Amino acid sequence: MTIGTILLIILILILIGAIPSWPHSRSWGYGPSGIVGVVLIVVIVLLLMGRL
Repeated sequence: MTIGTILLIILILILIGAIPSWPHSRSWGYGPSGIVGVVLIVVIVLLLMGRL
């Protein structure tokens, strides 16, 4: 497994953990999941372009 694949898996798990429907993150709002979502999209684009 490459570093990019491992990073992608970790970011997906963080995104799922930051979804506001979970009890521990209900009061956070959409901020953390939105930020992690943007980082996830950037990593996916970099993986597809072959830069990561």
